[in-house]
Amino acid sequence: MDQIGNILSGFQAIDLTEMDGVQLMNRTDTKFMLNLATLIDILPDLSQQYRVLEVENCRQSRYQTLYFDTLDFHHYLQHQNGKKHRFKIRKREYIESDLSFLEIKEKSNKGRTFKSRIKLKELEESLDEKGVRFIASKADHSSNLEAKIWNSFSRTTLVDTVAGERVTLDSHIGFRFKDRNVELPNFVIAEVKQDGANRHSRFIQHMKTRLIRPEGISKYCLGVALLYEDIKSNTFKEKILKIQKISTQYVH
Repeated sequence: MDQIGNILSGFQAIDLTEMDGVQLMNRTDTKFMLNLATLIDILPDLSQQYRVLEVENCRQSRYQTLYFDTLDFHHYLQHQNGKKHRFKIRKREYIESDLSFLEIKEKSNKGRTFKSRIKLKELEESLDEKGVRFIASKADHSSNLEAKIWNSFSRTTLVDTVAGERVTLDSHIGFRFKDRNVELPNFVIAEVKQDGANRHSRFIQHMKTRLIRPEGISKYCLGVALLYEDIKSNTFKEKILKIQKISTQYVH
């Protein structure tokens, strides 16, 4: 068992059914970037407030995501150009659960995130008629969509049922498409998901103590900026340098 797995064994478990009350499909998200060493350092202190999601006896779940965009990367460029109201379209496979969904994430002008999804039989690099209709009913620029990048990662989900809060911890993050491939060792994206902003969150307090500030980060935009050298990415250049520094820091 790895270090994180060993620490997580000390958490009380929660299953998918119990977590239904903390789905947070309409929520606020606060993201942080950190390395594995920091995560390993703070995890033990979180076991009193949070339970850990366990699926099929597994507490670190593997995800595989396929992102779609228009031929000219409209949805990526919305983010790059600072548009507040924007969409992301993806297919996601929850490997341990053996479930796949077509998902649409909408970020509102007020910073809230709305997620809609329909179940899929399997992950394919194309969209069927049902998927096209679903996207057209929810998102703008829903035509001429094509697969852009694959993203894989392992996720640990911590749940505070009292506060109505979830913390997702994504590690072993990688991106690929055709012959292009990028891995980010030792890099972790933490996301605190709440009905409203609760700065008394134990996880957020740990971030403050370590002077780790909230930062907007999109796996899709990060992957596009890393895999497609010819696309505009100046908005993300400073963040990519920071991520590369974090991901190469030594883990004890």
